[in-house]
Amino acid sequence: MFNVLTEKLNGVLEKFRRQGQLTEKDLDEGLREVRLVLLEADVNYKVVKKFVDEVKQKALGENILQSLTPGQQVVKVVRDELVQILGQKQSELNLSRYPSVLLMVGLQGSGKTTASAKLAKHLATKVDKKVLLAATDLQRPAAIEQLKQLGHRIGQPVFAEGKTPVQVATGALDHAKKNAFDVLIVDTAGRLQINEELMAELEEMNQKLEPSEILLVADAMTGQEAVNIAQAFDTRLKISGIILTKLDGDARGGAALSMAEVTGKPIKFIGIGEKPEDLEVFYPERMAERILGMGDILGLIEQAEAQLDHADAEDFVRKVREDKFSLEDFRTQIRQVRKLGPLTKLLQKIPGMGQVEVDEKALNRVEAILNSMTRHERLRPEVLNGSRKKRIASGSGVQVSDVNKLLKRFEEARKMMKQLKGKRLPMGMPFGR
Repeated sequence: MFNVLTEKLNGVLEKFRRQGQLTEKDLDEGLREVRLVLLEADVNYKVVKKFVDEVKQKALGENILQSLTPGQQVVKVVRDELVQILGQKQSELNLSRYPSVLLMVGLQGSGKTTASAKLAKHLATKVDKKVLLAATDLQRPAAIEQLKQLGHRIGQPVFAEGKTPVQVATGALDHAKKNAFDVLIVDTAGRLQINEELMAELEEMNQKLEPSEILLVADAMTGQEAVNIAQAFDTRLKISGIILTKLDGDARGGAALSMAEVTGKPIKFIGIGEKPEDLEVFYPERMAERILGMGDILGLIEQAEAQLDHADAEDFVRKVREDKFSLEDFRTQIRQVRKLGPLTKLLQKIPGMGQVEVDEKALNRVEAILNSMTRHERLRPEVLNGSRKKRIASGSGVQVSDVNKLLKRFEEARKMMKQLKGKRLPMGMPFGR
């Protein structure tokens, strides 16, 4: 997420950090580079101009230029201004009505249907709401079936009865009221471009449903055009918020940095992958810090709390304390970490680790070696003689030397764990609850 932007922006800011003193000339030269980096990332030019002007004005303050670490102070100003551009504070969904209707709008291909399902899962599992999905996209033949399949996958019902999109939507609202649903999420049709037919249909739905939220689903990879699309939808429908999708792709980041500032509408969620759980609440402060390579530890902890098996984690702590940690437990811990997603994504949330390259294939080989062992061998690695190691190497597609390296590292890890015996281990983190 924003890898190129983060790398280039940090390269410029590092120059500020290294300077013991800061003159107005130094500031102008540095901000000129910041301006170019943001424009290359496809940030709206008006947003860039305002950003640079604000940073310069605040950075020229007497307290900063005369401080002991002016470079660090400038970085803080940049961080604070990024937060302002991204929306200042997290914006929650309006779920005060019964049922609350969320109208999902956007162009075809922006990810509306997938985002609708992700949002349904989020509200059902994290907010404890009873959710109904409505499939009103009758233009795209596979849209209804796609939403039904997604609904089945996440365990949420889908309403699709009616001959017109408006009939489906109003029928879904009646069904939601009669069956005590808390939230109705309406997946609407999109077009390859904004046209009068699409807008008239959405305006009629808006009038009939009186939604609590009109959420624009925008593809981050659309770049600057995403901002224009948001403005066009807002002019006709008065959108209340934005869901930015495909931030796990090669998006340059400009859309995310521009949309809240240009439209005045908050980004409420971001899509970071294809899985139903790959939807994150958008926190401007956390996003600004991730862009600046400061990580997102709170986000990582929340992710671990939601996805890791706490019973396994408690068992892990107990076995470390009792010096009973085995290769079977090691495999369990690898699988626990894998639940959180690719290691590269996890490192982006750890301060200073966002640019570290991870060899995912090496972890795959380790897991393959462990899977090629019998449970008895994982529990009692001392039984692993030459013939067993040869069989394991053959089964996992590696060399016997690779098996020996794994066993050696495991023994070194066990020795380190013995040093923790009797000491209090942290609870509440991925391996310590």
